[in-house]
Amino acid sequence: MMLKFIPTTFALLAFTSFVNAWGTLGHKTVANVAIQFLLPQALTSVSSILSADPFKPTTNPTLVDVASWADTYRYTTAGKFSAGFHYVDANDNPPTSCGVDFARDCSGAGGCIIMAITNYTQRVQDGRLTAQHTAEALKFLVHFIGDVTQPLHDEALAVGGNDIDVLWNGASNNLHHVWDTEMITQLAGSDTPANLNAWTGAIVNEIRTGAYANQVSSWLSCLDITQAQACATAWASDGNALVCSYVLNPNPAGQELSGAYYTGAAPIIQMQIAKGV
Repeated sequence: MMLKFIPTTFALLAFTSFVNAWGTLGHKTVANVAIQFLLPQALTSVSSILSADPFKPTTNPTLVDVASWADTYRYTTAGKFSAGFHYVDANDNPPTSCGVDFARDCSGAGGCIIMAITNYTQRVQDGRLTAQHTAEALKFLVHFIGDVTQPLHDEALAVGGNDIDVLWNGASNNLHHVWDTEMITQLAGSDTPANLNAWTGAIVNEIRTGAYANQVSSWLSCLDITQAQACATAWASDGNALVCSYVLNPNPAGQELSGAYYTGAAPIIQMQIAKGV
């Protein structure tokens, strides 16, 4: 899993210790599921980092409280530099062929999500940083690891699907927004504590004893913090592959997506959320 990647002392990325992708509820769920698997010392370290943040949202913030901070921050004057960190524009040829190439897809001036995960993995471990900057690194990571599992955050075509017009419940929409928000809402409900806890519980059960249990070992195959770029590239490639296998296959342009398309997408979405923990 992706949030098991950071070392235990700052663990967001290890199994004993994977625009607004997935919407607020999706990002909160990635964080909340991760909390269920963190070791006590990891939880203590995370709590210490977030509590020391001079801009903390509550007295004792958790990963859930800061899971969408990066989406708010990107629209501020101070945070506009981070807009390109939420995605990687894979210049591939879906649905015929998909693939992420770091040298090809992350060479732009604005950076990419792979570079961001690599950078903030290093920064969250750097004891020389201020409390504010260490907390920012952690807040960026918990969000970007949610973003990288959303297939259209790993694709350049039509601005990650934003320029692909579709229908949702008969109303005009775009493909990216449907994947970010509409299907999450239909699957798990609106952003409420009750829905967060219910979806968290369902995913945790699937990880521990359900449909995901026999896949966890493959999700944990890239956890070497010295290979952060390679691991982040692998995670982006995993999401990008779904663009060819489902998201754009067949072509959803102009189609109503709240029926059969959603039915096929829902289990993919839930599994991608699970991979982010």
